Amino acid sequence: MSKITPYNSTDSKKKQIGKMFDNIADNYDLLNHSLSFGMDYYWRRKAIKQLTNNPKTILDVATGTADFAISAYKIKKSKIIGIDISEGMIKVGKKKIKKRGLEDKIELQIADSEKIPFSENSFDAITAGFGVRNYENLEKGLSEMHRVLKINGIVTILE
Repeated sequence: MSKITPYNSTDSKKKQIGKMFDNIADNYDLLNHSLSFGMDYYWRRKAIKQLTNNPKTILDVATGTADFAISAYKIKKSKIIGIDISEGMIKVGKKKIKKRGLEDKIELQIADSEKIPFSENSFDAITAGFGVRNYENLEKGLSEMHRVLKINGIVTILE
């Protein structure tokens, strides 16, 4: 089976994905909301409502511009950490968080979802929206999510 990559390049899929999202970061939200006819808002809310364990801490993997993290905070009032490999997406997300005055509630950092930089059993819940499809190694990414999830934690993936 061949891998689908965004560019015709010898770079790894992960590097190509990071570059692609860096290139579209400033327009990503408009594209996402337009292409989904605004349904992405509804889908995120529905996914967040699946977090029925009253999470105190949520990890948002492949956070992009932090829409899922912001929505999760609005609904769950949890401490949220978002990670993404794209510096451009994180930069846009940080601006949105600052604009909403949520810097003390939502933290964003550049990190690889296939090498999550947190210890085992760190989070009550994990969210992922429109990002798991971009994993270079799906098994590794899901394994990492499981590793950092607390016992009885919940994962919700929106694709």
